[in-house]
Amino acid sequence: MLGIQTYTLRYYERIGIIEPARSPGNIRLYSERDIALLRRAKTLMDDMGVNLAGVEVILRMAQRVNELQNHMEELESEVEKLRGADNL
Repeated sequence: MLGIQTYTLRYYERIGIIEPARSPGNIRLYSERDIALLRRAKTLMDDMGVNLAGVEVILRMAQRVNELQNHMEELESEVEKLRGADNL
């Protein structure tokens, strides 16, 4: 489907980059998130010449940046609530 080798898919699964669900017959079911990550990985490898280890680092860093952005939004929301409480 995406032109990614089976061993690469299994590697990404083993290291936790993707987490496909399983059917009752034990067939891997890839989510939209998994497919988006795989597309990004393929672009990094094919278009930018990044090797498999580099792709792992980049995807993990992107995931961490996303987590930190979400946390920052939560903190900003909490600050706004506290500022609103001070005005009462």
